[in-house]
Amino acid sequence: MSGDTLTVNTTMQCPHGGQVRATPANTRAGSDAYLLTTGDTFTVAGCAFSTTAGPSPCLSVTWLVSDLRVSAGSPTLSASSSGLCMNALNVPQGPVSVVATQSRVSTR
Repeated sequence: MSGDTLTVNTTMQCPHGGQVRATPANTRAGSDAYLLTTGDTFTVAGCAFSTTAGPSPCLSVTWLVSDLRVSAGSPTLSASSSGLCMNALNVPQGPVSVVATQSRVSTR
């Protein structure tokens, strides 16, 4: 794992300023700040991207690179993970930006 671990409290954006929200599938690791994995659902709200053909907002995130050695049911995600924001036709719109993370994750 390289970089800070992504949790539900992580702030992420699409390249056009839309807010990325994560819905974790695993609610056992983290209690109030669940760890994010490739198996979670990532939705984008507020993307205003448009082309000459019309609106083409980012709606979801597909992760391409995850943590290689850490797993919580599915591979976990960190600030160094790579993801692409996708539109309704599942066409890549650009990379997701991790704006703020939790710097420490503790286990009990």
